[in-house]
Amino acid sequence: MKLTFIGADHEVTGSCHYLQAAGKNILVDFGMQQGRDLYENIDLPIAAKDVDYVLITHAHLDHTGMLPFLYKQGFRGTVLTTKATLDLCSIMLADSAHIQESDAEWKNRKRQRKGLEPIEPPYTMEDVNGLMTLFIGCDYDQKIDLCPGISIRFTDVGHLLGSSAIEVWATESGVSRKIVFSGDVGNTNQPLLRDPQPVEGGDYLLIESTYGDRIHEKPADYIQPLAEILERTFKAGGNLVIPSFAVGRTQEMLYYFREIKNRNLVPDFPDFKVYVDSPLAVEATKIFTRNQDSCFDQEASQLLSQGIDPIDFPGLCTAVTGDESKAINYNKDPKVIISASGMCDAGRIRHHLKYNLWRPESTILFVGYQAEGSLGRRLLDGAAAHEDFSVTLFGDEIAVKASICQLPGISGHADQKMLIDWVKSMKKQPSRIFVVHGEDKVTDLFAALLNDTFGKDDLAKAPYSGSVYDLVNGCWIYEAPPKPIEHRAAGTSAAVRTASLAYQRLVSAFGRLKNLVEKSSGWANKDLGKFTDDILSLVEKWK
Repeated sequence: MKLTFIGADHEVTGSCHYLQAAGKNILVDFGMQQGRDLYENIDLPIAAKDVDYVLITHAHLDHTGMLPFLYKQGFRGTVLTTKATLDLCSIMLADSAHIQESDAEWKNRKRQRKGLEPIEPPYTMEDVNGLMTLFIGCDYDQKIDLCPGISIRFTDVGHLLGSSAIEVWATESGVSRKIVFSGDVGNTNQPLLRDPQPVEGGDYLLIESTYGDRIHEKPADYIQPLAEILERTFKAGGNLVIPSFAVGRTQEMLYYFREIKNRNLVPDFPDFKVYVDSPLAVEATKIFTRNQDSCFDQEASQLLSQGIDPIDFPGLCTAVTGDESKAINYNKDPKVIISASGMCDAGRIRHHLKYNLWRPESTILFVGYQAEGSLGRRLLDGAAAHEDFSVTLFGDEIAVKASICQLPGISGHADQKMLIDWVKSMKKQPSRIFVVHGEDKVTDLFAALLNDTFGKDDLAKAPYSGSVYDLVNGCWIYEAPPKPIEHRAAGTSAAVRTASLAYQRLVSAFGRLKNLVEKSSGWANKDLGKFTDDILSLVEKWK
C-alpha cells in the first residue's frame, strides 16, 4: 500500500496523486498545469489503461483538466465525484477541449505556411464525450464501498460548487489505513456555498497550502463598497467591467448584485443592467441553480424557501453568441459587464477592456487573484504606481485611463488560520501530513507551521514530484529531490536569482516568528518582555 506524488508538489497546479491499495490503481485528481512550472513532474508510472479509478475533489481544471487526455491514452476505468462536480466537469472539460482544438487549428495554419507537419491537440471533444460516460456522481457524506478493501466518502469543503475532501479507507493483507485528501479547502462566510465541513481525520492527510502563508484581509461587508463603486461609475457615465472566473466567482458576484438591487443601495440607478458575457458562466449558473439543495448555505437556502433565486434578479442579461457579446458595447447606458477570463489573458473580457480602458469614466474591478505576468496583474501594478501607461490589445495600444481597483479579501481558498483550524477539527489527528498544492516556499513554510502548531518536528513535510510513501510502515520508500526547470529571464544573473531565494527564506522565517508570537499570549509577563526586547533589538540591528 503506497502513495506516489505526481503533481502540485511545491507548485499550485496540476494536482495528481497515485494510490496503490487492495490491488487497485487509484488516481486522486488528474489536473492540468497552468502558468509557469518550477519543477519537473514525473509521468504517470503506469499505463492509462491500468488505472482502475479516478477520484475527483472538484471541477477546476488544475484538478481535472488532463482527464480527457487520460481517456485518449486508453483509460476506461471509473471516475467518481460529487453530482455537482460531475455537472460542472461536463461543461468545463468541453470548454477546455474547444480551446485545445482551436489553439491547434490556429497553430497548424501557421505551420502549414512554413511547410511543417500539423500538430494534434492534447484531446478533443470526442475524448471528453467518451470520458463523461465513465463518471459516477455521488452524494456528500455517503460512505461508498468502491471495491473489496476500498471505501470512500466525499465531504463538502466549500471551495466550489460540489467541491470535496475525499476520505479513503484502504485494507490490504489485513492491514487498514485511512487517507484524507483535502482537495482545495474553501474560505469561510462565502455567499451561496456552505463553510468547509470537518472530516473525522485519519492516519494520513494530504492538505493544500495555496494561502498557507497569509491571512485574508476580509472587510466586514463586500456589498457596501461594491455599491459605492457602482454609484461613482454610473454617475460618471461609465461602465463597471469585472474580469471574473466563469465558475464560482461570477455566481458570487450575481449574489452581491441581487442584494444591492434588493436593498436599493444605488438609488439613482435602480434599474441598472448586469451583463454576464461568457457562455461557460451562463451554463455554470444553470448548474448552480440545479444543485442548490445539496450545496447552498443556510442563508441562500432561506432565500430559496421564500421563492427567491439568490443569483437571479431584474436587469440580469446573458450573452452567449458573439453578436450578443458585441452588442453590449454598442449600448451606451452605464452597465455592469462580467466576463471571463478572470486574469484577462484570454476570452471576451479583452474586447470589453479594449472598449473601456481608455475611458476615464469607466471602472475595471478585479475580484480575484491576478497571477504574475497576467494582463490583470499589469493593470493592477500600473494603477498602484500611479503612472500613465498603456497596454496592447488585438494589436492596438490602449491608454489606461479607467479607474482600476480591486475588491480585497475575496478568495475561494481558506487562509493559513482556516487551514490550521480545519486540521484541528479532526477527531483523529493524522500521524503524518503531506503539504501539497502551494507555491514552492509556501509549502515548506506551512509544513513548518504545522510542526510548530502540533509540537511534532516530523509531522508535516512537503514532498517533491516522484516521492513514494509506504502507507503500511509509515516511511518513505523514495524521497525525490527537486528537479528545477530553468526559467532564466533575459539579463537575469545568478546573483539575482540567489538573492530572490534568500528573500523567500527570510519570508519563511518571518512566518515561523509570527506563529510563535500568536502562541505567546499565555506566557509570563517576564518572558513576554524579554521576547519583545529580542525582537526590537533585531529590528534596530537591521533597519
